[in-house]
Amino acid sequence: MAATDESLIRGLIQQAERAHAAGQRDEAERLLVRAEGAGPAHPLVLNARAIRELQGGNPARARELLERAIRSEPANAALRMNLATAWRALGDGEQEERALQAVLKIEPRNLLALLQKGDLFERRGKIRAAASVYQNALQTVSPSTMLPAALQPAFKHAVDVVQRNDAELAAHLAASLEPVRAGHPAGELARAEHALAALTGAKRIYLPQPTFLHVPRLPSDEFYSREQFPWLPELEAATGEIRAEFERAVLEDAGGAVPYIDYPDGVPLDQWKDLNKSRRWSAFFLWRDGLRVDAHADRCPKTAALLAKLPHANVPGYAPTAFFSILDKKSHIPPHTGVTNSRLIVHLPLVVPGNCRFRVGSETREWETGKAWVFDDTIEHEAWNDSDSPRAILIFDVWHPALTQGERDVLRTAVPAIKGFYRDEVAITGSE
Repeated sequence: MAATDESLIRGLIQQAERAHAAGQRDEAERLLVRAEGAGPAHPLVLNARAIRELQGGNPARARELLERAIRSEPANAALRMNLATAWRALGDGEQEERALQAVLKIEPRNLLALLQKGDLFERRGKIRAAASVYQNALQTVSPSTMLPAALQPAFKHAVDVVQRNDAELAAHLAASLEPVRAGHPAGELARAEHALAALTGAKRIYLPQPTFLHVPRLPSDEFYSREQFPWLPELEAATGEIRAEFERAVLEDAGGAVPYIDYPDGVPLDQWKDLNKSRRWSAFFLWRDGLRVDAHADRCPKTAALLAKLPHANVPGYAPTAFFSILDKKSHIPPHTGVTNSRLIVHLPLVVPGNCRFRVGSETREWETGKAWVFDDTIEHEAWNDSDSPRAILIFDVWHPALTQGERDVLRTAVPAIKGFYRDEVAITGSE
């Protein structure tokens, strides 16, 4: 076929589709007849006529036309998708499934084919199989994708089927696991329980995502078990004294509490636009980027002495960092990740007015005054103060306990060396 004929046929088909979409059916038919005259056996012409036959209630004729078109273009997924629709209208589920499988062989992530295949399994009463196919369909669409209006009901139905199946699977597992759960402490089962919760859609599995330095093969957890940090009870026992030092220091030196987020203008960090340079989240530093802030630490001698005894990360120019974190009323710290998993972060709540939550990965906890925890801040985390008063906690970093002394020495030497290599031409991030 000459290039001019090919161009003419494609143009006529496109015009016919636009006319039909606008409700101009006579004009659409006239244009289709012209296309048939120019190329009666052209796959686009056969497909367009097949669609008209389907719309007119003649799926048998549509099937014939589509099979002719497919013989010319066997790798055309759209033709095979329309053939599956014709077989569905004819009530032949086996042929419909074959046509859908042919589509998915060509385009494994074809959303329309996956949704129709799930629907076919539902019509056959194979609800579990349908849920599995619908799950595959959902995974092809990113959260930011805006689906065509015609697909939205089918997509929502797929979501509903998957959620019902997950809930039924969770209930089935709960019944099966009841004797096992009764025979073991909850903490002993935590990882397996998280795996099952992720399988049934109740939780996600979050992985470390350091913004600067990722040490591979380190054990990773959202919140770490207290047993790994035998110094926590001593820290918690001093909560009253630490709180008193904090309140006195901030009262005497209110200007010492500075915005924790302080990026220069022009940095593309949309997540921080509401908190950048804002005292809604402020920090009163005792140690900052490896340096003791004497004017502040001297006001808090008990706190400083306790911190000095701990296995704090120490990297010249970067760690340790320790500060009182003050989150204003009705404030939210958006989801973010920290710079390196070579350290862990400790929170000791000092002033908790209630309605103050903290999420790390899949687990959300309420802060409780005097109850510390240790977490990996390279796993996505966020915080809320929904109360009518400020919330204050002590935050500091410690080495990841799985790092050997040699690994700590390497990092302590390497990170400043990286900064020296770039000679301040590139910012080497040392804190969030």
